[in-house]
Amino acid sequence: MVLKKKLIFFVIFAILICSFSYFYIEKTKPYKIVKVWGEKGVGDGQFRYIEDFAFDAKGNLLVTDALNSTVSVFSTDGVFITKFAGKGKGNKYMEKPEGIAVAKDGSIFVADYLSGYIKKFNANYQHVMTFSGFGQRPGETSESEFMDICSNGHLVIAEAGNHRVSIFDENGKFIHAFGEYGAEQGNFNRPEAAKCDSEDNIYVADLANHRIQVFSKDGAFIRSWGEEGIEPGQFRRPAGIAIDKNDNIYVSEISNNRIQKFDKFGTLKYSFGQEGSLPGEFGNIHGIIIDDADNLYVADTANNRIQKIKVK
Repeated sequence: MVLKKKLIFFVIFAILICSFSYFYIEKTKPYKIVKVWGEKGVGDGQFRYIEDFAFDAKGNLLVTDALNSTVSVFSTDGVFITKFAGKGKGNKYMEKPEGIAVAKDGSIFVADYLSGYIKKFNANYQHVMTFSGFGQRPGETSESEFMDICSNGHLVIAEAGNHRVSIFDENGKFIHAFGEYGAEQGNFNRPEAAKCDSEDNIYVADLANHRIQVFSKDGAFIRSWGEEGIEPGQFRRPAGIAIDKNDNIYVSEISNNRIQKFDKFGTLKYSFGQEGSLPGEFGNIHGIIIDDADNLYVADTANNRIQKIKVK
């Protein structure tokens, strides 16, 4: 009888410890899943290859889908509103939209990976102009990826095909470019994203060099961090970059299927995520963006969905 009571005691104790551990871990996790939406398909609110995000002038979430050739518009709660671009002949259509950015006046810029064209739309999603084009010469682009508009109005575009970052003004005028193929500081190997902080410094996800590089608005190298690996602070094909209101840097990794948070100097704060299809797990993760309430929106590309995640 004594032995039975001891056994019951230890079972209850073990259950309490496990419960405490679970709630402690849940409470101290640096993130919380808020909303998950999307599925594979060609219909409204469905996806085939999510790439990157931007917020429009109304605060809606813009989503590029490379294989559906569309830009979808959602509320930040995941309610589908409309979509534009799509396949077709004419300036308003796209072949493979990937990078997207929104100017202060609400103008929307979308980079077409295959054609090299950058297409400008107004705040009502109507085509305004087309500039650039596929090539290697200054002002041309090749395999344009994720981009941003800095506070100075400069559109910065990561070009995977040309291993450089090109900069235009909001009227499509080419300003300058920096970078070339290589592994030295200031060189790139298929850069995937170029995003601006509050001081207009440009952070570049140097995908095939497995690192983040930071440049001034004029393209002068400032610093870099990262190397190939699976340990915290290392990268395997970093893709998306999001920068919050305090200039913390969030980086998504295609091959590690996780997100890491750093301060602007590259000091790691935390990481989370792994390969899978449950909430908080990712497949072929691509672009990310963060709002002022610290909600991170994640392109969970292989799972054909968007995850909205509250982060600390």
